[in-house]
Formats: sequence, C-alpha cells, structure tokens
Amino acid sequence: MIRYKVYQSKNKASSSYGLWYARAVYDETVGLEKLAEHMANHNTPYSQGCIFGVLRDMVNCIKELVLDGKAVKLDNLAIFSASISTSGAASAKEFSITNCLRNVHLNARATGKLRTATLTSEATKKEVAEYTVNKTGKSDGGDTME
Repeated sequence: MIRYKVYQSKNKASSSYGLWYARAVYDETVGLEKLAEHMANHNTPYSQGCIFGVLRDMVNCIKELVLDGKAVKLDNLAIFSASISTSGAASAKEFSITNCLRNVHLNARATGKLRTATLTSEATKKEVAEYTVNKTGKSDGGDTME
C-alpha cells in the first residue's frame, strides 16, 4: 500500500502556488538484514544468514561493476549504472576530469515488474494524515521521507 499525505504548495515563485498535491511517505526503511529475514520467511530452504550474505555480496559486486563502467540489470528490479556531473570548461582542451568532476551518481532505472506503469496500475493507496511542516522547516513525524 502506498501511503501519502496531502500538502499545499507554498512556493509563491511557482505556477503551482496554492495547488494541492500528494507526497508518498513511508514508515520504515528495511535494510539488507531485514530484507533477508523477510525473504527467508517465504518458504525458502535458505536461511536468513545465507540470504543476507548473498545480498551483501551482491551490493558489493554491483558497486564494483558500476565503477568499472558497466550497467547491471537485475530483471524486474532495476538497471544500475553510474553517471557523472562536471563543471564546465571554456574549451575541450581546457577540460580536465580531475579539475571538473563534481560527483559520481548511482542511477537506478526500474525494469519489468517495478516499472512506473506497473507500479501505478497495481498500487493501492491510502492517505495517512495531513502533511505539515514544523517551525524548524522539517516535516512532521509522520513523514519520514529523506
């Protein structure tokens, strides 16, 4: 179930000012260990520890392959690849990746069963509470988006 909160745009500089939108929220972040436990509870002959080890190794291998310039596709999940952001140089001759590299980013493009169209058509939705922002500028406790 996709949980969401409704909020009103307060950005006066935007054409969306005053309009109402929904923002997805989640109540928990599940790490590899909890994912392994969840998977082990699905009638598998593999233990939580075995699954956790495979997942941990998979993460390390995906990182290694992505940093080697490969795209890694996990069917029905995502294609992982790297992209870069750089600052500009006045000419190609003046461009140096050493001086112009800002960041290396990890991209994850959904595939198969996790494609946007599939998720949109299959998701059930539920409004959880009104979206508010406290005096510090952070969302209230019910919205755990990071």
